Amino acid sequence: QVQLVESGGGLVQAGGSLRLSCAASGGTFSGLAMGWFRQAPGKEREFVSTISKTGATTYYADSVKGRFTISRDNAKNTVYLQMHSLKPEDTAVYYCGGNGVGTARESYKYVYWGQGTQVTVSS
Repeated sequence: QVQLVESGGGLVQAGGSLRLSCAASGGTFSGLAMGWFRQAPGKEREFVSTISKTGATTYYADSVKGRFTISRDNAKNTVYLQMHSLKPEDTAVYYCGGNGVGTARESYKYVYWGQGTQVTVSS
């Protein structure tokens, strides 16, 4: 059973940067495609970014394209989300997910989930 633990969230001013990390344990990390999703209060969980098992392929939501970068280090069993030019509308709980099939924008395709980390962007 794979466990995912996110970290790196916090409070930041608009225009600032944060880097989220998601550390995996209990399984073969390199066998998982990974994704980042977020959920704001009163809203559904939405896709942010996904990365393939090798890291060669990435996809982004239009709302974060050009500002966020997903990456992974399979030697460290960790996936990252570097966030720049943060906006108040980026405020949400950010979750990482893993699945053994491939990159996906749909949350239901992910089997493993972390507990989430709060990102708050003040204006």
